[in-house]
Amino acid sequence: MLRYTLRRLLLVIPTLLGILTINFFIVQTAPGGPVEQFIAILEGSGNAFMERAGSPAGDLPLPAGPEGGEGIYSGARGLSPKTLAAVRELYGFDKPILVRYGEMLWNFSCFDFGKSLFKADSVTGLLADALPVSVSLGLWSTLIIYFVSIPAGIARAIRRGSTFDVLTGALTAAASAIPGFLFAVLLIVLFAGGSYWQIFPLRGLHTLGYENFTFFQQVTDYLHHMALPVFSLSIGGFAGLTLLTRNSFLDELAKQYVETARSKGLVEKKILYGHVFRNAMLIVISGLPGAFVRMFFTGSLLIETVFSLNGLGLLGFEAAMQRDYPVMFATLYIFTLIGLVTSIIGDLTMTRVDPRIDFAERSKA
Repeated sequence: MLRYTLRRLLLVIPTLLGILTINFFIVQTAPGGPVEQFIAILEGSGNAFMERAGSPAGDLPLPAGPEGGEGIYSGARGLSPKTLAAVRELYGFDKPILVRYGEMLWNFSCFDFGKSLFKADSVTGLLADALPVSVSLGLWSTLIIYFVSIPAGIARAIRRGSTFDVLTGALTAAASAIPGFLFAVLLIVLFAGGSYWQIFPLRGLHTLGYENFTFFQQVTDYLHHMALPVFSLSIGGFAGLTLLTRNSFLDELAKQYVETARSKGLVEKKILYGHVFRNAMLIVISGLPGAFVRMFFTGSLLIETVFSLNGLGLLGFEAAMQRDYPVMFATLYIFTLIGLVTSIIGDLTMTRVDPRIDFAERSKA
């Protein structure tokens, strides 16, 4: 199994390379890149606006004024060739695309993501600030969904056709029909000072002065801030996993080995948790990496926006809108790396649940 794990880890490298390569050439050749974005801002607002925004535009030469020197920029007169060349050099677009591609691969291999084109910070700093938010949302939401849905699905399978089965099915289906961001707004109105109670904070991951708290106070403050976002992100995931667990258990309960175990006099709990559980959980556990990745990447964008949480989802979205290429490719790199690693963890977890599964032997076949 160790050789299989090492082989899977080594396959991460070409997979990352392929994904980055495809996305690099698609994005770099698409119109509306950072140069065009920056020029559009200059033409619309002038150099003074860019200086206030903290952009490096203040370092760019301005078009010549009436006296022949560098005058005050006017968008109506356009940009000089000297300024356009300086903008392209600033963003590295004065180099051929293959050179830019090679530089990106070399820097990424050293985990050097460069600096943001439109934010006054390094990409590593932006990722370091955003990663805890996204990991918190994705991890806690996935764990809550699994810890609630698996027992509920087992209980529904055991009580098939009962009032409990019907009611829990209806409740989870109704919950999944509510969009997460709409439920988040409802929670804010009810519990974050919107119109009723001020129980939970409205924004952020920590309270100001968090560093001066004791460890217990820090944990309490963190959970206090994460309660509403995590609940909003989790509410739509109960129905699918509960139904999957229920149907998986019903399928196993209908198999011959269950009848054989009953005929031998084994108690129902022993049959259920000693035999059925292991087989039924395979399909549930196999979906765990995908569930985490979905929560981590796609499900948190609107929740981060509603609760003013600067996570990777919001960071990547803003980078895509601004064509902030270093941030875009760095978030893609992190997303892909985490997705590949969680997939490996999912396979290893399946082998722990059912020792009959041996991916190492299958890979030799």
